[in-house]
Amino acid sequence: MIFDKLKKFDIVFDSPEMDCPPVFSSGDVVSGKVVLDLSTESKVDSLKLHAEGFAKVHWTESRSAGSSTAYTQNYSDEVEYLNRREVLLQADNGELTVLPAGRHEYPFSFQLPEETLVTSFEGKHGSIRYWVKVKLHRPWATVKKIKKEFTVIEPIDINTPSLLASQAGTKEKMARIWYRNCGQVSITAKIDRKGYTPGEVIPVFAEFDNSTSRSVMPKAFITQTQTFIARGTMKQKRAVVATLCGDIVGANRRETWHGRAIKIPPVGPSILQCRIIKVEYMLRVCVDVPGTSKLSLELPLVMGTIPLHPFGSRTSSVSSQYSVNMEWLRMAIPEQPEPPPDYSSVVTDEEAVQNSTAGQPEEDLSGVLQRSLMAYVQEFRLRPPPVYSEVDPNPQPINMRPRCMTY
Repeated sequence: MIFDKLKKFDIVFDSPEMDCPPVFSSGDVVSGKVVLDLSTESKVDSLKLHAEGFAKVHWTESRSAGSSTAYTQNYSDEVEYLNRREVLLQADNGELTVLPAGRHEYPFSFQLPEETLVTSFEGKHGSIRYWVKVKLHRPWATVKKIKKEFTVIEPIDINTPSLLASQAGTKEKMARIWYRNCGQVSITAKIDRKGYTPGEVIPVFAEFDNSTSRSVMPKAFITQTQTFIARGTMKQKRAVVATLCGDIVGANRRETWHGRAIKIPPVGPSILQCRIIKVEYMLRVCVDVPGTSKLSLELPLVMGTIPLHPFGSRTSSVSSQYSVNMEWLRMAIPEQPEPPPDYSSVVTDEEAVQNSTAGQPEEDLSGVLQRSLMAYVQEFRLRPPPVYSEVDPNPQPINMRPRCMTY
């Protein structure tokens, strides 16, 4: 059988580190080789490579057209980011190429577009994926195909003026029990900057003024919102990824947070440049008032990929930027953090009504959050990145591979 002649058919990406799959960004050169291992001499028509990258979204919603009629509405869209073709093996005169038994390697190389790409992402209603597909054409045989994905991470440097700017706000509310006013509650909160990276700690400075006759409970949450867009319609999935609980503030008392710490877990970077998929973060500072709806203040966050440089030193090398990030991708968190609460428990009653009216129920994203950072670090948890000058004396290599499908 001709299928028995092909012992191995594989795509191998060039990587600076043996056990670590490469990470790419806009303008990088993707290189590697296609490996064929033949048990006997074989004739080949051609060996062709196709590199692609797409953002895709899809979901369905049930609609009612009357008391007894219902139908399903489909929503889908896609954006192409990469489309490159390359012929690795094909005779100029159109004749067959005879390959002897043994191992054959065919190198390939192509440059990613210079314009900004979008970070790889996996979500419930959409994904952003990049891959290389190779087809082997042989006479009197079905086309043999192999596909392997690779990861793209677009750098988000938090050492920029807009992301280094502090974020602050104030919000107040008159607490009511039935139809009687029972005093005012106010929140004033501030954080040092807008941009952070996974593993960092955010010091929260806040003041809670409780002028009511009841005790209140201050809290802070980091929330992630995934937005999928198709045909002018949005589908949003929200989740709480980190929590901070303060002390009870008694009636007619004031509580101050002098940099209370909330730690950022291993979440994916913000995605803000894609037309159909967005990943956004928010720090929500809340006060639970018994007998009435909660008061909530939101401060925007951007999750970056390039950590803060302590002394303002900047590097333009993408490889050095990634080397910093990959160091904290290798480190595991020893402790098991307390799971965050459901998103519905931290939104105000008004927001809950708005979400319900929009037909976008909140769902738990615990599974999605674990795989949104990169396609190939789904199983790992992170601890804070080391100090910029610190070197890990005991690096732990990650044994992982990108998906490879042969069919």
